[in-house]
Amino acid sequence: MNNLDIHNIDTEKIIEKLNTMLKPNRLTHSINVANCAVKLSEIYGCDKEKAYLAGLVHDCAKYFTKEQIDSYVKKYNIELDPLEIDNIALSHSVIGSFVIQDVFNIQDMDIINAVRYHTTGRENMSILEKIIFMADMIEEGRDFPGVDELRNLSFSGQLDKALITSFNNTIKFVIENNQLIHPRSVRARNYLMQENI
Repeated sequence: MNNLDIHNIDTEKIIEKLNTMLKPNRLTHSINVANCAVKLSEIYGCDKEKAYLAGLVHDCAKYFTKEQIDSYVKKYNIELDPLEIDNIALSHSVIGSFVIQDVFNIQDMDIINAVRYHTTGRENMSILEKIIFMADMIEEGRDFPGVDELRNLSFSGQLDKALITSFNNTIKFVIENNQLIHPRSVRARNYLMQENI
């Protein structure tokens, strides 16, 4: 499954390609996530090249048109759940996990899953999945109530506590805005809570 040596990938070429797929502020965000993921990898003993690459490409499908989404769904038989259909905020991560294989030839399952679950999380996340999820939340350009607490937890060796806090914040926000909570996020939170009792 790892037919591409991710340690020899030309990230400059990937950035050039992303520049055609993303708005400038989203490309800046993606580079920030990649850099943040590297810093977190140093703390949690994760492969820094994988973390950088996953951070770089995590939002590659963020601005897909309905036609592009439909094309990928058809081409790869992607099954979007009821909450993801017609909701690019949720579906871009699932679709992106196929785009990175198709466009960037990234076949590493750890990176694929980190992209796939960076929006909702899931039960039993790998260390790379946790790092990309949190790097997306706390990269230096992020500014929202509670972000400093998430940064402090993430950078002080308390990654699971950072994730639980992040899920709690997200679930509260979604409830306050009368929106649907993705079941994966609830399961991810509950799993981490049980693991850390």
